[in-house]
Amino acid sequence: MSRTFPRTAAVLIAVVLTALTGCASDPADDRASEPSATGSASPAGSEPQPVIDQDFPDPDVLLVAGTYYAYATQRSDNSRNVQVATSTDLSTWRVVPKDALPELPSWATSGRTWAPDVSAVGAGYVMYLTAWDADSNLQCIGVATSSSPLGPFEPAADEPLLCPTGQGGAIDASTFEDEDDSRWLLWKNDGNCCGKPTWIHLQRLADDGLRTTGPARRLIREDQPWEGDLVEAPTLLRHGDSYLLFYSANSYPGGDYATGYAVADRLTGPYRKADDAFLTTDGTGVTGPGGQDVVETSQGKTFLVLHGWDPALVYRGMYVLPLSWRDDRPVAPALN
Repeated sequence: MSRTFPRTAAVLIAVVLTALTGCASDPADDRASEPSATGSASPAGSEPQPVIDQDFPDPDVLLVAGTYYAYATQRSDNSRNVQVATSTDLSTWRVVPKDALPELPSWATSGRTWAPDVSAVGAGYVMYLTAWDADSNLQCIGVATSSSPLGPFEPAADEPLLCPTGQGGAIDASTFEDEDDSRWLLWKNDGNCCGKPTWIHLQRLADDGLRTTGPARRLIREDQPWEGDLVEAPTLLRHGDSYLLFYSANSYPGGDYATGYAVADRLTGPYRKADDAFLTTDGTGVTGPGGQDVVETSQGKTFLVLHGWDPALVYRGMYVLPLSWRDDRPVAPALN
C-alpha cells in the first residue's frame, strides 16, 4: 500500500462516510476543504458504513491532481487482477470497470493477486503486487509500471522483486518516502503459510522504485496474544519526531482480525508496540478492521482507509475512518 504522500498533498473534502458508489466528478486540482476529523459514517450511536460496499479488500490510496485512486486485491471471481476505484472526496467512489493490471508477470499464475501498492515515481507510477509464483509455489512480490494511475500497469521484470522461499515467500508490499527523499519498501514474509514466524521487513529501494538496493531489516513479528499467528499489511508514516508503523494481525476471515501500531525514533527501529490492538471489531463497529492505508492531509489531519466484512462475512468493503492524535500517538476512532 502506498504510504508516500505527495509533497503537494491535498487537503481533503469533507468526509461524509456513506455507502454511495456513484461516479466521481472530473479531477480539479489539489485544493479542497478539510474533512471533519471527528466525523462519523452514520448517525450517533450507529456503526460506520462502507464507502465501497462490495468486495474491495486491502485498499491502497494514491492522490493525483485532485483525484483519489484506490487499488485493491483481485475480485473474488478472479475477473480482475487489481481493482481500482476513484473519488474526489473520499466519500463517493466509482469502481472502474477495468483491470488495472490486465496481464500478470510471466513468473506468476492467476489467483491470489493481493494487496497492490501504487506510488508516483518521476513522471509515472509504480505498482508493487503480490502474486503466485509458479516456480516456488509461493506468493511473491513483483513490480509493474504505467504512465497513468488508472493503468494499464505492465510488468517491469521477468522475475519477482522479492521471493524469499526459505521464509514462506513475501506479500503485502508498502512504500514509504522519508524526509531525505529516500524510498523504502515494507513487506511481510509469509511464514504463516508453512509454520514459520512472520516479520515485517524494511528495505531500501532505488530511486526509480524498480529494485532494492540494500538488505532487508526485520522490524516486528507476532508476539502478542491478540496477534495470533501473524503480523502483516504494514503502513509506515512519520508523525512529529516519530515513525508510526501500523499493521494488521490475526486471521483475516472474521472478527479477530485487527490493526495495531508500533513506534520508533528512527526509521530502522527499534519499534515499540502499543500495549494492545488499536482497531478492533468491538471498538470500531467494523468487522475485522485491517489491510489499512493512511491518508494524511496538508493540515496535519489523518484518515485510515481499511477493509471490513459485510454482515454475512461474504466480502470485505472499504471504509474511511477519522484518526486523531494525543501526545503524538494515534487515537482510535470509536463508536459514539
